[in-house]
Amino acid sequence: MQESNERNEYKSGFAALVGRPNVGKSTLMNRIIGQKIAITSNKPQTTRNRIQTVYHEERGQIVFLDTPGIHKAKNKLGEYMVNVAERTFDEADIVLWLVEATTFIGKGERHIAEQLKKARIPVILVMNKIDTVKKDALLGCIDAYQHIMDFSEIIPVSAKKGDNVEHLIDVMFDYLEEGPQFYDEDTVTDQPERQIVAELIREKALRQLSDEIPHGIAVAIDQMKFRRKGKKIYDIDATIICERESHKGIIIGKQGQMLKKIGTQARTEIEDFLHAKVNLKLWVKIKKDWRDSDYLLKNFGYNKKQLE
Repeated sequence: MQESNERNEYKSGFAALVGRPNVGKSTLMNRIIGQKIAITSNKPQTTRNRIQTVYHEERGQIVFLDTPGIHKAKNKLGEYMVNVAERTFDEADIVLWLVEATTFIGKGERHIAEQLKKARIPVILVMNKIDTVKKDALLGCIDAYQHIMDFSEIIPVSAKKGDNVEHLIDVMFDYLEEGPQFYDEDTVTDQPERQIVAELIREKALRQLSDEIPHGIAVAIDQMKFRRKGKKIYDIDATIICERESHKGIIIGKQGQMLKKIGTQARTEIEDFLHAKVNLKLWVKIKKDWRDSDYLLKNFGYNKKQLE
């Protein structure tokens, strides 16, 4: 590390964030980038597509690949999400495997370990949520994971609070090699604005709705127009897609109150993201079993051809 700094080497590479659902991958990526790109919630399987973001500094550039949580797929959407995550291993220079600070290692974690053993790149175990355990207990958690595979490094962090995240970045640069600048310094993500807007709306819905509904919703941006004259304003029309009539009623809520709450919260974050005023209109439509429809999955941005 010290030698490379003296020679002013510019390092770059791709870092895959992998792990079970709801371990904090998106929270960690947002923390490192310093900007909210990936949505977060306490619901599993929040991230559905691979999200690419770019970290810039004088030492070099790290391109993060935030993947959906690896889980047992129950429909075509689930299969798509798992394929996205596992294909990312082949494209990365290093892997950050995020786990929670616990001594229990379930079948899901052991499945990921078996996949990562095939990878011929450094695997850094990132033990997240250390703010939720005592230091003495943390040592036991680290010891438990050391027995399932050999890691290049084990780094405990709190993505939520930022504890030890700077050290994690330092360690990542230790493992990256000299390379080109893949993106210009103004690039933060490869996600189109419309996609991020749709995800911000879905996040607010995830946080407001009951547990049985979130897996069955998607958000489609029907219109996103920028007013050229006068104040900087975006007119955005979006539709929340659900699978059942009963879900539609819950999303709309009594006298439209739930939909209004989702829209109000989403508009605030969309305005922060776009740096403009937003006129947001939301609708709700039923598309029965859309998670098992190749056609609808493609329409909602989950395109299998991207994996080929």
